[in-house]
Amino acid sequence: MRIIYFDCFSGVSGDMILGAFIDAGLNLEDMKEELEKLKLGDYRIEARRTKKCGIAGTKVDVLFREGDGFHKLEEITGLIERGSLDGETKELSCRIFRKLAEAEASVHGTTARDVLLHEMGDLDAIVDVVGSVIGIKKLSIERIFVSSIHVGRGFVESSHGTLPLPAPATLELLKGIPVYSEGIDAELVTPTGAAIITTIASSFGRMPRMEIGKIGYGGGARDLPIPNLLRVSIGQSLEDQPEKELGLQSDTVVIIETNIDDLNPQFYAHISEELFKAGALDVFSTSIVAKKGRPGVKLTILAPIPKVSKLSEVIFDQTTTFGLRTYRVERKKLPREVREVETKFGKVRVKIGRIGNRIKNIAPEYEDCKRTARDKGIPLKEIYDTAKKVALEEFGTL
Repeated sequence: MRIIYFDCFSGVSGDMILGAFIDAGLNLEDMKEELEKLKLGDYRIEARRTKKCGIAGTKVDVLFREGDGFHKLEEITGLIERGSLDGETKELSCRIFRKLAEAEASVHGTTARDVLLHEMGDLDAIVDVVGSVIGIKKLSIERIFVSSIHVGRGFVESSHGTLPLPAPATLELLKGIPVYSEGIDAELVTPTGAAIITTIASSFGRMPRMEIGKIGYGGGARDLPIPNLLRVSIGQSLEDQPEKELGLQSDTVVIIETNIDDLNPQFYAHISEELFKAGALDVFSTSIVAKKGRPGVKLTILAPIPKVSKLSEVIFDQTTTFGLRTYRVERKKLPREVREVETKFGKVRVKIGRIGNRIKNIAPEYEDCKRTARDKGIPLKEIYDTAKKVALEEFGTL
């Protein structure tokens, strides 16, 4: 299987992705030819050699007239749909822009349909997104792996004024993704770069076992104390797990366990709430027979690696235990996205799990269904079933 690993030691942006692809062998003219199918108008793509901290790479610039662009989601997706690109390229490109619009909408308190994308709808952003999808196909990439992402700090000027870094929409897009900061005062991750990488990635974390064939470096615009480059490694996977062939996502998490035999059972609901507040991915309990034949509970917490210390503190604060067990495990997950559907009872979010372009599971969000059921005085199961039916009709069958 041909895979790619994005090493985001200096963040990620759309132009850095294009530069890394071209540096790794993507033919610029082939990409331009595909982009012409969008009929974007007057713009120009240039690729040049650059050097950052002594490392050579490729810098891509998209030159266009100020003000040219499309600033509503439906304008951008309509432009992509009207073009003569292949169906997979259209679908993935539109999914990236929907994710970007949803993040912007969340930050600004509006809807994805109504939010103004400003710079994210300029021609260079459209070229970055669609060009990246074209690059994946032209380079015959089957699976995409991404490192933890280095984010910057400080402030940046935008159409909304001065914003903290990472920019609010960028941070929204990076929820659930491993990130870190080493104190670089610059915008290392752009909203466009975050939208692309979080949509196309199969998993985040360590480099997979692979035989590297090509390496590319995409240059950023600034000179920084570290090499302002995005590095990609392309080659053959040496992993043979059948799950990977299915396109499942994987990551590494920590399981925290403790056995308790002297705690009031009424306390467990409160303890679970506190653990979820502290960042737990999942919390559950199992009835056990503890030492000396006492009935007890095994409390199990699924935790992101950076949250282990905080969650351990919560357990010691809220329970009677004197010790914990921790061990790392690898999770297998369906790639997923959250969409909103309009039902006759109101709006309900649904979680959609996919393998490739095929939907495998659709699950209405419980809290949305519960709230609607309470407000409307309708059975919860009716809200749930209706939302799932609407989602199946709108997004496809299982």
